[in-house]
Amino acid sequence: MIVILGSTGSIGLNTLAIASRFNIKIEALVAGDNISLLNEQISIYKPKYVGIKESDKKHLVNHTNIFCGEEEILDMLSKCESETIVNALVGYAGLMPTLHSIKLGKKVALANKESLVVAGHLIDISKITPIDSEHFGLWYLAQNKKFNKLYITASGGAFRDWDIEKIKDATLKDALNHPNWSMGSKITIDSATMTNKLFELLEAAWLFNTTNIDAVIEKKSIIHALVEFVDGSTTAHLAGVDMKLPIAFALLGDVKSELLKPVDLLKIGAIEFLPIETARYPIWQIKDEILAKPHLGVVINAANEEAIEKYKSGKCSFIGISKIVLDAYKKFDYLKPSNIEETIIINKEVRDYVNK
Repeated sequence: MIVILGSTGSIGLNTLAIASRFNIKIEALVAGDNISLLNEQISIYKPKYVGIKESDKKHLVNHTNIFCGEEEILDMLSKCESETIVNALVGYAGLMPTLHSIKLGKKVALANKESLVVAGHLIDISKITPIDSEHFGLWYLAQNKKFNKLYITASGGAFRDWDIEKIKDATLKDALNHPNWSMGSKITIDSATMTNKLFELLEAAWLFNTTNIDAVIEKKSIIHALVEFVDGSTTAHLAGVDMKLPIAFALLGDVKSELLKPVDLLKIGAIEFLPIETARYPIWQIKDEILAKPHLGVVINAANEEAIEKYKSGKCSFIGISKIVLDAYKKFDYLKPSNIEETIIINKEVRDYVNK
């Protein structure tokens, strides 16, 4: 029995597919704005509890046990008997459910990057199982072996092949045109700026207790992770672009049946690795600094979320997103939150600064 936070997004949909295949009961569903899809899920999976973001949409939900807003959803988690909480919420909104679930003694199957980015130093990593193709690949390869360095791969995002001079004029439609797949707007924009990969490095630093980690571009998104072992060998994890595999391992612990079609090596053709260049991805210039000071993830995340909203509303250019984040990073680089209360305060201060 599980709880799914973010049931109408791509991770939520894939989690429900795995739940159906392996007869896992759904105790609670939480969704954002897609009430019509949520109602379809309620009809199929018949959860005991339902949560939504906004109380003014409560009357649209076809359920009698509805929780609205953060505080009520946290209360709902306290009532749930499930041992596993799948947190696929987007952005900072996923942090408190992660912390509260761990406090309740739950296992968290985590797709919400921002939880570890914002407060990795405050989270019991032993309670976290990542739902992410890159981190799953690292875990699958490492298996408690001694390694020297970890690598994750990036697609390069919407502007990986653009002339750099033209990126300054990129529209929102351009930024959302990912070359490899369709995702939500925030993660697609984060992919284009490379902020998404910066976040994944921070996640990996907490999950694998190392700062010796880097990312490279692999355009075909066939290789998700690589591990360089102490003996000098490097092993890569290849799999199709499908989140069902890491989700299944997170929920079941092990998988004994085929979930994906094996990669056809003869159809792949050449695989090329490319560096992530700061001229195209300005945010990458702080990669080493942020790994050395991961507690500043709260600053990066808050500034990034506000900058994306500015971009989506036409108040800044695409390259303005990274400029805003880098400016906030320099402004607040002296801070080091030691508890969740301080983290919440810093989060607000950064957002206020960006919106001045």
